[in-house]
Amino acid sequence: MKFFILISLLITSASARKPNIILIYMDDMGYSDIGCFGSTKNRTPVLDQMAQEGMRFTDFYVTSGVCTPSRSSLLTGCYPRRLNMHIDQNNKWVLFPNARKGLNPDETTIAEILKEQGYATACIGKWHLGDNYPYRPEDRGFTEVYRHGGGGVGQTPDVWDNAYFDGGYFHNGKIAIFRNILDES
Repeated sequence: MKFFILISLLITSASARKPNIILIYMDDMGYSDIGCFGSTKNRTPVLDQMAQEGMRFTDFYVTSGVCTPSRSSLLTGCYPRRLNMHIDQNNKWVLFPNARKGLNPDETTIAEILKEQGYATACIGKWHLGDNYPYRPEDRGFTEVYRHGGGGVGQTPDVWDNAYFDGGYFHNGKIAIFRNILDES
């Protein structure tokens, strides 16, 4: 009987712990661009350690080959056409700085679901689903946000004269200056 109670407690304890979820979603990354997938050119010790200690997936499929539609699908589980995120007002495949829309606020994101379950949520880097309220990541369930504006560093509406390693990024809607933010040494 004591053994059964001990096993039950262990199972209950293990199932009560929530796993950490870190989803890295990157444009234009090849399969072997980071160390844990075979790169000898790029040093990625932190990512390699995460892959070694966690769960690593080797196959991933997206609903579109460009950023706005694929990101909207990843966050909502819906096809881009259903979300009206497959084109902008000029029939372009991604949202540009003059976009008059973003990810519909009525759609539920994975960040909102995880937040309801007690997770801390963060969005770091490229968003590309709307730069203005109510489309920003901080409006869509992400508690902490560090991002650049537009579709890439240096594109409008990004911070003037921005650079990848030293520059201004939006932190929870306000500009903050960071130094050596991509240093993995």
